[in-house]
Amino acid sequence: MKALRGVGAIVVFLFLALSVRASTYFVTISGLGGEPDYEQRFTAEANDLEHILKTSGGDVHVITLTGANATREKIEDTLASVAREAKPGDDLVLTLIGHGSFDGVEYKFNLPGPDVSASELAAWCDRIPAKRQLIVNTTSASGGSVAALARAGRALISATKSGTEKNATVFARYWVEALRDPTSDVNKNDAISAIEAFNYARAKTAAFYDSQKRLATEHAVFEDTGKNEAVRAASTETGEGLFLSNFTLIRLGSEQKAFADPAKRELLAKKEELEQKIDMLKYQKAAMAPDDYQQQLTEALVELAKVQEAIDK
Repeated sequence: MKALRGVGAIVVFLFLALSVRASTYFVTISGLGGEPDYEQRFTAEANDLEHILKTSGGDVHVITLTGANATREKIEDTLASVAREAKPGDDLVLTLIGHGSFDGVEYKFNLPGPDVSASELAAWCDRIPAKRQLIVNTTSASGGSVAALARAGRALISATKSGTEKNATVFARYWVEALRDPTSDVNKNDAISAIEAFNYARAKTAAFYDSQKRLATEHAVFEDTGKNEAVRAASTETGEGLFLSNFTLIRLGSEQKAFADPAKRELLAKKEELEQKIDMLKYQKAAMAPDDYQQQLTEALVELAKVQEAIDK
């Protein structure tokens, strides 16, 4: 029953957040590499992500900080600017690429000059009015940042399960790849959600270590309930993964084309709302009467089919 009440709270929050998102603010930061190879890799991954996001369609604001621009002061200024511009109905996605450190108490993102702590990043993001936020921390020791960053309405993805996994990670490579590879769209709705990108990158990371015959030194996790309990997989019983499944990162094919057409944006928003409703019903299933669940699911699926037909015309 406790788990079901937790799911219920998450569902209530997501229903309140179903209004059409006006904009998505993507802030990507490539931190200090320390060595030329890492510097080039981190910068390339940030630039690749920037290109993917800028060409994805929709109302997006893409800000990328790399090299000498990726300083603590510049990050604070950038997030303060987003805080002034963003509205409650907007989304925020903050992606950290590079090295991190954890001393057993505090996580820090390594930067040119002074590093920035997870608690500082949390405070700066707290000032941004966007009700839905996603922080993707692909750095080493990133698991050590979860406790400081977690809160209701903010999902976290971490390349490592704890702050003690301190080796350089490869998760960022596959996170970027997930957003350009259509196969990551598992449910074939022409949109890549945060949970689909996470599952893709996690599987590819594990396959990398297997192919290299190396012991895996990173194990990706996520936290999207605000309970500060990072997990590796979604669960309909506890609600883990529901927030991420309703967080669209990239639109593909017909979805991208429809969003570019002002006449179809309202239909597309309705489609996303219905898909979110269907996801929520699946998470609520255990707490619902079977007949009630089936009736609501059928009604939502029929309405979704009608909306899709209108979009395709």
